[in-house]
Amino acid sequence: MPPTLASLVQHSALKLTVRAGEDRLEVPVRWAHVSELADPVPYMEGGELLLVTAMTLDAEDPEAMRRYVRRLVGAGVVGLGFAVGVYYEDIPDALVEAAKEEGLPLLAVPRRTPFLAISKAVSAAIAADQYRAVTAGFEAQRELTRAALAEGPDAVIARLAAHVDGWAALYDASGAVVAAAPEWAARRAARLTHDVERLRERAAPASAVVGDSDDDRVELQTLGTGRRVRGALAVGTGAPLGTAERYAVHSAVALLTLSTARSRSLQAAEQRLGAAVLRMLLSGQPDHARAVAGDLYGGLLDAPFRLLIAEPAGEVDPTAGPLPVLTESLESAAARAGEALLAVPDTDDRLVVLAADGGAVVAACVDAYGDKEAAETEMYIGFSAPTGPIAAAGAYKQAEQALSVGRRRGRALVEHEELATGSILPLLADDAVRAFADGMLRALYEHDATGRGDLVASLRAWLSRHGQWDAAAADLGVHRHTLRYRMRRVEEILGRSLDDPDVRMELWLALKTTAVPAMDTAGPVSASATTEPSTAQ
Repeated sequence: MPPTLASLVQHSALKLTVRAGEDRLEVPVRWAHVSELADPVPYMEGGELLLVTAMTLDAEDPEAMRRYVRRLVGAGVVGLGFAVGVYYEDIPDALVEAAKEEGLPLLAVPRRTPFLAISKAVSAAIAADQYRAVTAGFEAQRELTRAALAEGPDAVIARLAAHVDGWAALYDASGAVVAAAPEWAARRAARLTHDVERLRERAAPASAVVGDSDDDRVELQTLGTGRRVRGALAVGTGAPLGTAERYAVHSAVALLTLSTARSRSLQAAEQRLGAAVLRMLLSGQPDHARAVAGDLYGGLLDAPFRLLIAEPAGEVDPTAGPLPVLTESLESAAARAGEALLAVPDTDDRLVVLAADGGAVVAACVDAYGDKEAAETEMYIGFSAPTGPIAAAGAYKQAEQALSVGRRRGRALVEHEELATGSILPLLADDAVRAFADGMLRALYEHDATGRGDLVASLRAWLSRHGQWDAAAADLGVHRHTLRYRMRRVEEILGRSLDDPDVRMELWLALKTTAVPAMDTAGPVSASATTEPSTAQ
């Protein structure tokens, strides 16, 4: 600990005696300063032991001494050393009374004790305290390093909390608490999520001091190198950190950064391995993919997984756009749940991910993006149905199809199950499809607009009845011969045969795509509404 007035009084070589302020001797002394100025306050920083001979002071004037002592106390001077036997044989009563009134410790310095000896004692004690702090810091660094190598980040957090006599917590890249010590600190750390998010928005490395009470001072530090923040560290104490505690915190920051941020070469190697595994899966070589993946991704390939493809909605910075944010959030979810995850940049602006079906990664992705518009997230995500290694190529196509629908609808996330269990009609809501349908049916609508027959309604009824003449004619309320006549007119006008199943399919989809005319929405067309020759009936 730093030197105090009490330790100086107990120093046998100095022979100091206390004349006032006996109850305040435990105050730390930051320095010993000699000044004979009548007003030394402008040159004080606080925490000093001021040494005087009273050469320029009227030490016997009570009012002058009151003003003098008040100024010293106001400047943060922790003690006054008065040299007796120099200008005054003893400390004047006026100064003693003023020191007692203000509670300022007053020490009598014998003539044979030079001020230099006191300065040296203070300096030596400060140096010894700093040495102890550095030594303790190095010991803490060694202990934290052993914990990091042997047990991981959780052990580092536990050791750090013990060293600072407080609590510590580790946050991942998404701002979630992944480790805390002691156990109760997890609840306290969770309340700082918004502070951690604000800290991550600043240029790295960044730090901040927060706290909601006098006995809970929290320091936040970002973890990571370069522009990417890999997490954050929170350290809560009841007082500002000392030198030894500061060494421990800095060591923990370095160790946690190393443990949470992989080197660029290692990350690139893992991505190359993941890309090779993915290529083998998509080319129909699941056994080779398992052999290459080994323990890194092997567990993922032994159970049903989902394949997702993500791409940005527009031009974005590839290093700071939505894909890196998505990658970090999925990696964090996988780490918290202990799940395997394969995330591979397919191109500069595309990400392919394999994640366990029904796992935390899939759930986190759906929760974060499932109900949002692409304009909000700046990203499209397509999910495949659950699959296995043998059907990976099909899953890739499913994810691409879902991604395409997401682009069309402006949705951030689309799952393939939505396409497989829903209607195909929403997929036709496209200007190009509508234009095709309008072009195919325009001639029929123009014919009907002249009042010479209801070809569009008749075609719809006939197709809906799968070409059954009697049933379709009954729906329309006309004779089957009338319906046959109308279908021949449809073929003549369109120049296409209704015997061709492709033509029937295209006409049915065109009818579903185009707007339904008002006369068709009123219900079946009556026989009296027809204008074909009566002989046709």
